[in-house]
Amino acid sequence: MPTKTAAKAEPAYEVKKSPVHGNGVFARRHIDPGERIIEYRGERISWDEATQRAEDRGGPVNHTFYFSLHDGRVIDGGKRGNDARWINHACSPNCEAYEDEGRVYIHALHPIEPGQELNYNYALVYDERHTPALKKLFECRCGTPGCTGTMLAPKKRAKKKA
Repeated sequence: MPTKTAAKAEPAYEVKKSPVHGNGVFARRHIDPGERIIEYRGERISWDEATQRAEDRGGPVNHTFYFSLHDGRVIDGGKRGNDARWINHACSPNCEAYEDEGRVYIHALHPIEPGQELNYNYALVYDERHTPALKKLFECRCGTPGCTGTMLAPKKRAKKKA
């Protein structure tokens, strides 16, 4: 469980154009492993509301700033969100998202040097069949070693009966 907090004077990160996708968040200074970098903020809504908002925007739920919480609610980073919503996915990430009492914090997994893009594995859970078309909607462009080509979490395989 990460416990360190950022206590350094210089801001840990900045938002810039990303070579991976759209905007990204980049280290401005050295970040230690375990350091809490930023809280993922936004409006807290039900999953039903999140689904309705995505429908109203005319797009699938996958292209939003939603972050699922353990209690079934969702943080909508597109409403009252902060810079954490710009952190991109990577299959071999340098950060992780950690939920603590209903709040989500991004922590460094490894030392991160100035200029490096911050990322974490979204591991998106999608119950529908993972078709090639669906995988294309959730395409990963991280380019990290071991890239799976998708931001989707692997489907859980049903156990075979003996």
